[in-house]
Amino acid sequence: MSNDQNKPMTQKLYESVPSSRPTAKFLTATTLSATLLFLSGLTLTWTVIALIMATPVMVLFSPVLVPSAIVIFLVITGFLFSGGCGVAAITALSWIYNYVQGKHPLGADKLDYARDMLASMTRGVTEKVKEYGQYVKYKAREVAQGERS
Repeated sequence: MSNDQNKPMTQKLYESVPSSRPTAKFLTATTLSATLLFLSGLTLTWTVIALIMATPVMVLFSPVLVPSAIVIFLVITGFLFSGGCGVAAITALSWIYNYVQGKHPLGADKLDYARDMLASMTRGVTEKVKEYGQYVKYKAREVAQGERS
């Protein structure tokens, strides 16, 4: 005989019923979603009503509101830009300080690589400049000796 046939009917029924945890999750999510959807609709409705009621007032005061809104926008933009530049400057100074202290911040290896590349390129240029300087010196001596003769 099968093992299922030995179990009482109530135990079979209990095992076939889904757990209450997923059901509670579903009911909670549904309730929360419905509430938020209702509040969203209510907010949209009152926003449209307020806009309809405020439109005549905004039309009457638009010669004052539009320039003041532009000024406020420019002032806020200026403050944000100024703050951003300040943060960038502090970040750059902090990076430089850490680099000078030998802590090797992010990107220091790329800077070292670029410095080494520039140094190797200038060595070659420096040698060429020295050779050219010696050549000019030699030519200047030749010219000076040619004038003496």
